[in-house]
Order: sequence, then C-alpha cells, then structure tokens
Amino acid sequence: MSVSIIIKTLNEAERLAATLESALAAVGPDGEVIVADSGSTDGTIEIALRYGVTLVQIAPGEQPSCGLGPQLGYQYSKGDYLCLMDGDMLLDPQFLAKAVAFLQANPSVGGVGGRVVEMNLENLEFARRMSRGGAEYNAGPVDRLNGGGLYRREAVAAVGYLSDRNLHGYEEFDLGVRMRQAGWGLYRLDTPFAQHFGYRMNAYALLLRRWRSKYLRGTGEVLRAATGKPHLWSLLRDIRELKLWAAVYAGALALLLVLLLVPNKGLALLLCVVAIAAVIGIMSLKHRSLSLGLYSVTAWLFMAAALPLGYFKPRRDPAAWIDSRVLSKADA
Repeated sequence: MSVSIIIKTLNEAERLAATLESALAAVGPDGEVIVADSGSTDGTIEIALRYGVTLVQIAPGEQPSCGLGPQLGYQYSKGDYLCLMDGDMLLDPQFLAKAVAFLQANPSVGGVGGRVVEMNLENLEFARRMSRGGAEYNAGPVDRLNGGGLYRREAVAAVGYLSDRNLHGYEEFDLGVRMRQAGWGLYRLDTPFAQHFGYRMNAYALLLRRWRSKYLRGTGEVLRAATGKPHLWSLLRDIRELKLWAAVYAGALALLLVLLLVPNKGLALLLCVVAIAAVIGIMSLKHRSLSLGLYSVTAWLFMAAALPLGYFKPRRDPAAWIDSRVLSKADA
C-alpha cells in the first residue's frame, strides 16, 4: 500500500526544507511527496526543486485558498493513502506506519490523525487554540482531522473530491462531515502526527493577515457549501463556533439597542463599555490571561464580521480540475 504525502505551500521558504526532509524520511521508497504550491514568491519553489519531489503550482488566475492546496495535490497523486500536511510542519517518523496499520485493521475508517504539537505558543492565536482544546483533538473517534492526517483514497473517491477549493478555512471539517455522511469514520490516535510551527508574528497582525487573505470567511463558506446538502444539519450541530457567532450577533444587537433606546447617551455608552469589559474579564479568567481574554474577544468580532462575506461569496465546482502546471516530477 503506497502513501502520497501532499504538502500545501504558500511562501513557506523558512521551514520547507525541514518539512520535506521529514516527509521523505517517513514515506519510504513506495510513496511519493507532492508539494502543491499556491503561487509562492519567496524561494519556496527553488527549495522544493532541490529535493526531487513532485512539484505542482496553480496557474495564473487561480485564487489560492486553504481548500485549494490539498485538492491540487490530490489531482496529481497516485497513493492508496493520502497524508495532508502544511509546509511548516515536521512529520513524526512513526506516524505513517501506525496510521496505515490502523486503517488496514479498520476498513470502515476513512481517515486517521494524531497529536499536532503547536511549537509557537508565543503567538496568542496558537496559545488560544491549545488552551481551548475541543473533542476533535482528543484520541478516539472524531468529526474532523484538524491539522492534517492520513486518508484512505477509496473514501475520498466516494465523496467526490478531497478538499473544497472554495474554502479559506474549515476545509478539514468539510471533508470530515462529507465522509461521515457517506458512512466513513474518522479517528485520532494517541500518537504524535506532526510538530506545527505556524507564523512568527504578532497575533493581531496575524488576525489582520487572515482578514485580508479571506481565511476568516471559512465559517460562512463552509455553511454555503453545505446549504441544500444532506450533511447541513450535521454541520450546524458540530461547528461549535456557530453558537458563539450567534451570541456575538445577539450581543452586538443588544448594545445597539442600548445606544438607541437609553435617553441618557452617556449612561448608554457606560453600560456598553461595562458589558464589553465583563465579557473580556470572563474570557481572561477562563484562559487565566488578560492578553488571551482580550485577543479572544477581538478575534470573535473579526470572525463574526467575516461570516456573511463568506456565505454570500460565489462558488466554483469543487470537483473541477484546478488549472495548474507541473514544475518537476519525482520520477523524472
């Protein structure tokens, strides 16, 4: 049974060499490593060419997104199993063997992951991600494989495509919900999958970057993708952030009504400030950090504002061929 490791990249020159070395060491002689590039301009291409892997890149005019990279690699892959990872990860050398063995022993499971170890906890976003946890990060059956994992090609073929090119976020959840709707299970092993290094920048700068790159529109986009589909109700049930966004909208409406209806505008403004401070205080106590509490509330506002922008964005056929070019082939 062969494995195709698909590494999605967009300006990953800083860490790509180490990522490729970890992937090549893990995949073995019967596997392949595919770098699926979304238009890098920082030396990523030159680094990938040095390692003799299959390198493909989107054509001019294609718009990069989190969902496009995996699908780009998938359309060139040949392996019986597909391992998805980012260009700033180090793949654990033991993971593939354990994951393949698990899938072979459990034919109803379509994908398996492991522990993703966040290495950049100085960034508030990654620290917040680790502190809030979530059932999808626990060992055992899960509803998605956030951070990457190993998928059975047969399961991907059964659901039509690997990753939705229209999604700037939530691409792993979208794949998971489609697989589960088709009867495939997902499982996270209690073993390391990869180390993830992430962006080394201020969390607020990262938030602005994700707004400009449309990453924050992922929630709205995945809702749009599921609208009218059998898995819509599973998605509404399992994306816990939707309840949070509803609370943010309700809170914003309540503050607006206070500002409009309370005759004493000074008092109205004071009530709004106290309410916002209380929410920040509650989140600070939850995270045991004032900086994390403030950042969490700021991130909520950005994400809630991005949701309708994602939902009403036009979609392209997610199964259609992605216009691209092959820059190098591993067997050339």
